[in-house]
Amino acid sequence: MMELERIDDLCQRLALGTMATHLPHVAEEAARNESSFQAFFERLLQAEHRERQERSRTILTRTAGFPAIKTLEQYDFAFATGAPKQLLTELSTLTFVERAENVVMLGPSGVGKTHLAVALGYKATQAGIKTRFVSAADLLLQLTTAQRNGRLKNYLRRSVQAPKLLIIDEVGYLPFSRDEASHFFQTIAQRYERGSVLITSNLPFAQWDTAFAGDATMTAAMLDRLLHHAHVAMISGDSYRLRERRKAGISLPASKSKAKVGQN
Repeated sequence: MMELERIDDLCQRLALGTMATHLPHVAEEAARNESSFQAFFERLLQAEHRERQERSRTILTRTAGFPAIKTLEQYDFAFATGAPKQLLTELSTLTFVERAENVVMLGPSGVGKTHLAVALGYKATQAGIKTRFVSAADLLLQLTTAQRNGRLKNYLRRSVQAPKLLIIDEVGYLPFSRDEASHFFQTIAQRYERGSVLITSNLPFAQWDTAFAGDATMTAAMLDRLLHHAHVAMISGDSYRLRERRKAGISLPASKSKAKVGQN
């Protein structure tokens, strides 16, 4: 008993609590099966490794800033016939993150762009990838506040450069001031070929300058960096939210037509 207590104490000091917890029954099983010491020790290490991975996934998910947890399995491709399923399935392998490539999802409001962005981000956290999700409006507010407080360089390092995957939701829903557009350009430039950016927007690229203070030159330079190594998912179709309202019996004007779908 004293020996087990000493081992448990050492495990706690070395932050190997899971090994200490599993030791009694793993030792009993090893004795029953006449396992070698190496096999017994490997079982303990595996238990500790699994627990640490689970803790890491939990922390990464909690600190990512997702508005809710969404998965690709929950996305209704039968309804969203305008979503490029093959491309999204390929993106779910997360090889684009390993290659520091970008993803841009374009489409009207309500077609599930945020759902898909969160789903890919959540999958990344489950793979042990540091991820950050933020709306474009919140990002620009935080950048502006950091600059005003003299902490812009620190903010860029901690919140823009540090995540391996940075998701910026709803670009184009609200127009940026010239200073905000400049901050956004800096964000993309800081991550160019260093880390992946996933952006959702309701605007086609030809209209992005309208959201970036009408500065066509800066917008072109930003898009040049963003799209150099990028996958573009064009998503069309009816709004999920309007579908739910129709189910609830709320009368809505009929959609005239569906836009054609495409992808790069």
